[in-house]
Amino acid sequence: MSTLLELAQGLQHSGFGTALAESRYAFPLIEGTHLIGLSISVGLIFLIDLRLVGLFLRQVPAHTLLRSLLPIVLWGFALIFITGVLLFISEADTIIVSPAFPVKLVLLFLGGLNALYFEFKLSREPAFQSNTAAILPDKVRYSGFASLALWTLVIIAGRMLAYL
Repeated sequence: MSTLLELAQGLQHSGFGTALAESRYAFPLIEGTHLIGLSISVGLIFLIDLRLVGLFLRQVPAHTLLRSLLPIVLWGFALIFITGVLLFISEADTIIVSPAFPVKLVLLFLGGLNALYFEFKLSREPAFQSNTAAILPDKVRYSGFASLALWTLVIIAGRMLAYL
């Protein structure tokens, strides 16, 4: 852990990290942009997931909704990733020792695995592509429930970074 902590301290105390942390405008703008990216990507993911589990937009074919919103979700995730890295650099030695940080990383990994499984397996199955029913196959619904839970927990773990 000491090597990771040393790397984190090096990042935070670099000229760039110090400038981010001490800037009157940079940190709040980056944090605000991070929250906007979260709102866009996770908000749209929730809409998609609610459709997958059969609780929202039941009259819209799930594959149509997914293909319409996926590019915006990916742009939102790119924004989250970039701003998240910048936020990490500005507070690295505090974040790296927080018990919420490894939890968030594990949840991010699991959420990403679920998203990849859905995108590259479930969403490409003919039963999904041609399905216009309000209730989708169980595998798709379970993936939607898992996504709702995992991304909710990622956000909670991210907020806990500020308090633990």
